[in-house]
Amino acid sequence: MTTIEDLKKQRLQPDNRSLTWYLICRTAVITFLLGGAAIFYLKGSVNRSLIPPLFLLIGVSYAEALISALLLKKIENTNFFTQLQIVWDLLFVSALILLTGGVESVFSFAYLLIIISASFLLSRRLTVLAAACAVILFGGILDLQFFNYLHFLNLFRSSSDGTFFSALFVHAVAFFITAVLSGTLADKWRRSEEQLQRKTIDYDELDKMNKTILSHITSGLMLINPDGRIRSFNRAATVITGLSLQDVYDQEVGQMFPGLPIGSMDVSIPLRRSEGYFIRSSGERLILGYATTPAKGNQGEPLGVLVTFQDLTDFKKIEEELKRTDRLAAVGRLAAGMAHEIRNPLASISGSVQLLMEAEHAQEEDLKLMKIVVKEADRLNGLLTDFLGFARPQKLQKQPVNVAAVLNQLTEMLATDLRFKEIDIVQNYPDECTIVLDQGQVLQALWDLAVNSVEAMQGHGQLVFGTITNPLPAIFVEDSGPGIADEIKERIFEPFFSTKEKGTGLGLASVYSVLDAHGGSVIVDKGTIGGARFTLQFAVGTIEDVS
Repeated sequence: MTTIEDLKKQRLQPDNRSLTWYLICRTAVITFLLGGAAIFYLKGSVNRSLIPPLFLLIGVSYAEALISALLLKKIENTNFFTQLQIVWDLLFVSALILLTGGVESVFSFAYLLIIISASFLLSRRLTVLAAACAVILFGGILDLQFFNYLHFLNLFRSSSDGTFFSALFVHAVAFFITAVLSGTLADKWRRSEEQLQRKTIDYDELDKMNKTILSHITSGLMLINPDGRIRSFNRAATVITGLSLQDVYDQEVGQMFPGLPIGSMDVSIPLRRSEGYFIRSSGERLILGYATTPAKGNQGEPLGVLVTFQDLTDFKKIEEELKRTDRLAAVGRLAAGMAHEIRNPLASISGSVQLLMEAEHAQEEDLKLMKIVVKEADRLNGLLTDFLGFARPQKLQKQPVNVAAVLNQLTEMLATDLRFKEIDIVQNYPDECTIVLDQGQVLQALWDLAVNSVEAMQGHGQLVFGTITNPLPAIFVEDSGPGIADEIKERIFEPFFSTKEKGTGLGLASVYSVLDAHGGSVIVDKGTIGGARFTLQFAVGTIEDVS
């Protein structure tokens, strides 16, 4: 963690950018002052001897600035480098004063510029030290001139004693006052800049955190401006919809999301929860749950509406599964209570009619009617048996089973059925595929699927049996029939729902019940050969392919 002393040192450490500007400004000031003075002396009639030294100082200052600029790119201790620059400037101004008249020089104010520069580049203590050095240098020049030790520079004691003492006193006071005031102001400026920098860093960090949060939350998020156009779209929204920010940016929300009636809503009123739909480019229909919140800027100005949404498709499927399970449980309770009440009278009716059929005085017309009664009674008894098997399935006898043997057995059974005479049966599975299941119930479920397929193909077409190993063990049955319409796909497993004229509506419902008892599921897709594909997916057990 950074300590207070470290922060202070960092604040008082001049950076390369500040020093670069300092060198540029110093060169400009020297060019303006000394160049102007040289031109003034050049056009005047006195002191023409000062012109060469002035141009020499200008050349020396340029050379020093160039060398300093080159060293600045390689130097690391900028604080020491800055101190050297201040010392150089003090000596440079002292030389300029010596050349331009000593106590009568007009360039003594240049010390003030150096002190002010030091206050912005160094600490207040070093600024006061620079002022003290300026007083010593300027005082030394005046003392040497006062005692006529500078005659070789044509500097003599040409003024009264009071002039020397007053010049030294006024300059000394001015130097120290400038050092204190400029140092204080510079220190406050640095503190303000540091606080501003801290706030800027905090805002940058907050902005980075907000972007990180928006990109990692699992809910889709988009910002819609007051014109109804999308201006923001996070990563989760892309994952849910399959659309990127480039796809939706500045597009009308009603055009991109017709299933979410956001454009027609009052955006000033937040919406806690609602549902809509979205259709992906692949045609997949998603159920979206969404909420809206009015978005405002820092000054309270309206920015539009913020929409958060989630994909509820899987949750809706689970909800439908639970509802279907509840319906099956209700049917089971109903079947348990009415099974005997229906079967006993049905058996009595069938037995009585059969006895009447054996009577000697029975007429031909009566026998015909009695046969119809017995036939319908048997059909009703079979329907009741299927119904009881669906509503109250037998207890599972699960064990590792070679599914290939089960499918081979099923294929042999279908080959003897006249309904499959014109059906091309394709066996798309290895010789050994082991799944933990109830062989009898799964065989019955596969039989029901095969019968459902041949009826859909009307006795002509192709029927494929196969297995899947990943991600879960599964068996699939696929046909070349017309397939299943999307509008009824969600209802085909409901009891007594059938599109066939003589169907009972219990075949697929029984298949679903068997897989549900295994802890698996039945997935219905469009097959690769044109018809429907039923996949019996087992959540429990493993499958091994050892062929």
